[in-house]
Amino acid sequence: MKILVTGIAGFIGFHLARCLAERGDEVIGLDNLNTYYDVGLKLSRLAELGVPEGGSERVALYRSTRYDTLRFVLMNLEDSGKIQELFAAEHFEVVVNLAAQAGVRYSLTNPDVYLSSNIQGFLSILEGVRKYPVKHLVYASSSSVYGLDRVVPFSETSAADQPASLYAVTKRANELMAHSYSHLYGIPATGLRFFTVYGPWGRPDMAPFLFTKAILEGRPIDVFNYGDMSRDFTYIDDIIDGIIRVLEHIPSWGKPCAGVYNIGNGAPVRLLDFIQALETELGMRAEKNLLPMQPGDVMATWADCTALKDATGYCPQTGIAPGVKQFVTWYRSFYRI
Repeated sequence: MKILVTGIAGFIGFHLARCLAERGDEVIGLDNLNTYYDVGLKLSRLAELGVPEGGSERVALYRSTRYDTLRFVLMNLEDSGKIQELFAAEHFEVVVNLAAQAGVRYSLTNPDVYLSSNIQGFLSILEGVRKYPVKHLVYASSSSVYGLDRVVPFSETSAADQPASLYAVTKRANELMAHSYSHLYGIPATGLRFFTVYGPWGRPDMAPFLFTKAILEGRPIDVFNYGDMSRDFTYIDDIIDGIIRVLEHIPSWGKPCAGVYNIGNGAPVRLLDFIQALETELGMRAEKNLLPMQPGDVMATWADCTALKDATGYCPQTGIAPGVKQFVTWYRSFYRI
């Protein structure tokens, strides 16, 4: 298939693009290389994909030196005119939209960028698939949409109408935008609510990365809500397997919950237990700075993945111990520690 992957220099986008290219799909990867976190890490991911160094010209397509079927374009989703030109020129069969402004806490201090990137940017994608139809639009949502919901495990049948952050609001808005475009224009669209993804090449603003870096540097780690919280940590390989399964599963909006799926491990882990797994793998103890709950945070996330399993056979395989081992091994190698 010919597939557009937005956010290709990001954590999930990088892994997905590599998997698709290795199986022979034609991949156009798009990213704007924003400075929300270390651009050097993003460039290293692109280098791993064989994207040539240098070349900051926007719109130009750079062919991978590693994968014959992969090309990269530097572009903002909000630049709707250029996005439409790209759709007109390439005629994609599938679009996977993973590009977005991430981060719950960052949204508390930089709200404008979330409206621009996550709302206006996603609208550009929807307009692209409206004007140049595709077989399937798959897009990233988030477990954050469940917000203050108390009923766990989280199910797609939830109203998801109690967001705890502006980031969550934008991801829920994406789901509603996709639903309306699907209804009005017959666009096959599937949203994936990701649950705390971790693993090699991960995001440096997330807990596994922050904790590992601090422990290795002998600094205390900030543990919010005094450690009394849990997360449905999901290893990156399981996430990629789920996305691949979804690509060829065209949704039917006539069925309850069709079009939006939870994608997680389905087994929440206490934050302190995750830290202990890191300590075991690193061979070092963490000094914990116990703090109250941060604004925008929630006590627990827990994915009910029954719908995705029934639809595609999705079944995550990676437990916390082997997942943490793979992450720490990569971290030590990448940073030469």
